[in-house]
Amino acid sequence: MAQPFKSHKKTLGFFQLVMINVIAVDSIRTLPFSAVYGYSLIFFYLAAAISFFIPTALVSAELGTGWPTRGGIYVWVREAFGKRMGFAIIWLNWIYNIIWYPTIMALIAGTFTYFFNPQLADNTLYMCVSVLLLFWGATLLNCLGMKASSVLSTLGALIGTILPMVLITVLGIAWVVQGNPLQIQFSWNQLLPDASQSSNLAFLTNVLFGLLGLEMSATHAAEMRSPTKDYPRSLAVSCIIILCTIVFASLAIAIVVPSRELSLVVGVMQAFAILVEAYHIPWMLSLIAGFIVLGGLSAVGAWIIGPTKGLLVACHDGSLPKVLGKTNKKDVPVRILILQAVIVSVLSLAFLLMPTINSSFWLLSAMTAQLALLVYVALFAAALKLYYHQPHVYRHFRVPGKEVGMWTVCGLGIACCTTVILFGFIPPSQVPVGSIFSYELTLILGMLICCAAPFYLYRLHSRRSR
Repeated sequence: MAQPFKSHKKTLGFFQLVMINVIAVDSIRTLPFSAVYGYSLIFFYLAAAISFFIPTALVSAELGTGWPTRGGIYVWVREAFGKRMGFAIIWLNWIYNIIWYPTIMALIAGTFTYFFNPQLADNTLYMCVSVLLLFWGATLLNCLGMKASSVLSTLGALIGTILPMVLITVLGIAWVVQGNPLQIQFSWNQLLPDASQSSNLAFLTNVLFGLLGLEMSATHAAEMRSPTKDYPRSLAVSCIIILCTIVFASLAIAIVVPSRELSLVVGVMQAFAILVEAYHIPWMLSLIAGFIVLGGLSAVGAWIIGPTKGLLVACHDGSLPKVLGKTNKKDVPVRILILQAVIVSVLSLAFLLMPTINSSFWLLSAMTAQLALLVYVALFAAALKLYYHQPHVYRHFRVPGKEVGMWTVCGLGIACCTTVILFGFIPPSQVPVGSIFSYELTLILGMLICCAAPFYLYRLHSRRSR
């Protein structure tokens, strides 16, 4: 029987891993998407927790303690399905982050307008130019090797994400307790979704996207002082904290901002603007905007270089041409970074081509979430494959229920991901996307190109390297 893995350093405790999980998953960007559902968002998040979030946590715990090496999903998929599929997952992980960058940059640019002119958040030219300037600036900084320390990134995430979410929750509770008018009703009938919300099922793609990232901490399990005991507990506590912060912050937005007026880009700032005006603390609005901008920049700084390192591994692994893997003196993959920035620049044109900021923001968000969920389908499939084909690999943690438990967890995860991916092709009623045919064709072609590209590149490079 294989022996338990040995970690070089046992430095992480229960609290540290909880913080890693919370910071990795919690995101302000997705709050307006869930706020659209009003009180019934509680139902949707409970369903998402049972069918996706908890299964992801359980599967990640098993795979992370069985293959505790750097690489996460890439390593697990490669072990299960081979090098080519591993490369496809690296590629999808990179490409869906590229499509995500304009949306987080739009959040930063839109929030920044609250320092001088909030109306600019609806200006397509301002948004496009701002996204381009912000991303190219961040790219050039990373080429110079100017990366923030992990401490600064953590503080930025806490101040720019967790603090605003807690603050808007507190203000929202005070709003309800004081008897102010509510934009939603708290009743049993409103808790359950009704037929009128069927046109907004597409928003579920971003509800799930807001729960992605829990598997990232799985690779840290080997560094825990007591992984068998602390890792499952840390996942349970993390799930509770993440769900509570997202649900309560989303409800706070829903109770003060009418759904028909809610901006998908700056919905959080819309809610804060109403709340601070009601409580006669207008000075706080600029402070909150500063926090959110800091959090957004911190997230970009942490993520912009990460996925490129995955492609760099693919270059060294022989899956991509070595010319793309060229690094500068700071060991930064500059060519991949520049290629990434060019693609982001092209995608940013969506802000000029789509009818409104909301529609372009939604289109990019939907494609990001759908591609990301494909990666998670591969995650659950890999877990099933490895359960049968590599049972000898020691895992500190195993999914409860043995074979039945593994099939139940992975089956729920795959069914949830595929169902929500299909919902993403239905344009939401409150987002003017123009021609439905053009919208759906754009999504379908975008997904097909993104999914086919890694297999074509892998095959092309394999032929040339013979």
